[in-house]
Amino acid sequence: MRPRPPVKGRGIFSGTGLVIAALAATAAALLYPLWSYADHQNPAAGATVLSTQTVTTPYGPLSAQDRDFITKVRLAGLWELPAGELAERKGTTEAVRTAGQHLVDGHTSLDAHVRTVATQLGVPLPNEPNAQQQQWLDTLKTAQGQDFDRRFAGILRLAHGRVFALVAEVRAGTQNSLVRDLADDANATVLDHIKVLEATGYVDFAALARELAASPSPVPTPPAVNPSAAVPVTPSPGESYSLPPATTSPPPVTSGS
Repeated sequence: MRPRPPVKGRGIFSGTGLVIAALAATAAALLYPLWSYADHQNPAAGATVLSTQTVTTPYGPLSAQDRDFITKVRLAGLWELPAGELAERKGTTEAVRTAGQHLVDGHTSLDAHVRTVATQLGVPLPNEPNAQQQQWLDTLKTAQGQDFDRRFAGILRLAHGRVFALVAEVRAGTQNSLVRDLADDANATVLDHIKVLEATGYVDFAALARELAASPSPVPTPPAVNPSAAVPVTPSPGESYSLPPATTSPPPVTSGS
């Protein structure tokens, strides 16, 4: 019997074709992890990396920026309340002493709020100012007379200007309801402090603009503790002041005083 000729078009199903297909599948399986790795090196994949910094809470997602904001609100109270007490004692004008009273009152309330939020969200808090803030406090402790007034208004107005921008950014973007409430409180407090500091008449707005335009050097955050171990920021014992309204216009500054 004569052999039957091969049927055209069935080569792919032959033994050789099956071997080739198996080799191709194996090569694809080996190359896939390399393609996946390359995708993760793409900057466009940054959102995946950033998402790992956000944790789920009963009050909405808590981002790394949210946690940083909570820490910064706490840090502000740790040095601005003592600075306010210095102004109450050392200020040479009523406007400077009034600004100091607003700082003490505002940060007593705001610190209680931030400690409550930190406890609910499990965010650790520092118990001492950072190095830059401690340096500012040391400067105010040694300054006297009208030099103190100028330094107090200039340093505190600069610090409030920087945090004011952060508050707005967090309030606009946070998905966490507790952080939103804290940002609302911080916004009202910081704006009040900006107004009373400007009302002292000692803010150099040209110098302030230059300082705000410059990028501040990063300052390490002091070690954090469990929220339950965070020491409340409160006025010093025996120093109780009624809170007058913000001064609407600065008092005249006489030369040589």
